[in-house]
Amino acid sequence: MSKVGTVSRTKNIIDKHDFHIKKKYGQNFLIDQNILNKIVQIPSITSETLVVEIGPGLGSLTEHLLDKAKHVLAYEIDAELVQILKEVFSTDKLTVLNRDFLKCDIDSDIVELNITYDKVIVVANLPYYITTPIILKIIEESMLVKEMVLMTQQEVAQRLTSKPSTKDYNSLSIAIQYKTKAVIALKVPRTVFIPSPNVDSSIVKLSVIENIEQKPISEELFYEIVRASFAQRRKTLVNNLFNKYGIEKEVLINLLNDLNLDSRIRAENLSVSDFIRLSDILYKTI
Repeated sequence: MSKVGTVSRTKNIIDKHDFHIKKKYGQNFLIDQNILNKIVQIPSITSETLVVEIGPGLGSLTEHLLDKAKHVLAYEIDAELVQILKEVFSTDKLTVLNRDFLKCDIDSDIVELNITYDKVIVVANLPYYITTPIILKIIEESMLVKEMVLMTQQEVAQRLTSKPSTKDYNSLSIAIQYKTKAVIALKVPRTVFIPSPNVDSSIVKLSVIENIEQKPISEELFYEIVRASFAQRRKTLVNNLFNKYGIEKEVLINLLNDLNLDSRIRAENLSVSDFIRLSDILYKTI
């Protein structure tokens, strides 16, 4: 299939199948050939790589992934698009599942493919309204995914990669940076989509850390404490933790002192390492 004229290709498929874009699924189709070429160069895909694509849409990016990867496992929630994809691509290198990704067991689906591969990489143009749940699902549930290259709203990309004591740093930043190395690889203007979204996007590359040097005693408690600490961003860490767990403030202040942290500190000033140490000391207290 020729990759010339992505705009025409997209419009032709839409017209041929009388497809109507569904806002409820956050459908914005990428139509810029130059951007597509750049995106597929970001992940470390080889002829032995299994690529998982979330929301392939009309297949503009899928086409490029099939050229580089051993196999593409695509999750598409829109049944109408599933039928279109199966008509457009007649290859056994593509498996399309008509499923809600958030309800799937990604590792089980990969195993069921019964193919060999050297690594698993997720590549996706994520619907803005479910970007965070999808990313957290992957890093918390999958043992097989080693890399993610994701199109996200620019604001989300800044949160994923932000550092302590900056305005974009939040609980998502910490959860992501605990498990991955996150970098913004490419900025994408809103004008390269049909329909055009209201904001610009960025491509974020998330490389899973194979051997995490510092792990909390309980990851579940770690994530819970991180979320609780940012519950009211302008409140101090002590106040947020008191509201969540009811631990006396004097006790919390003493615990922070033991960690060499100021009693007036806010969550946005703590590093991932600080939250791990805080989680471990509260694990023994709660």
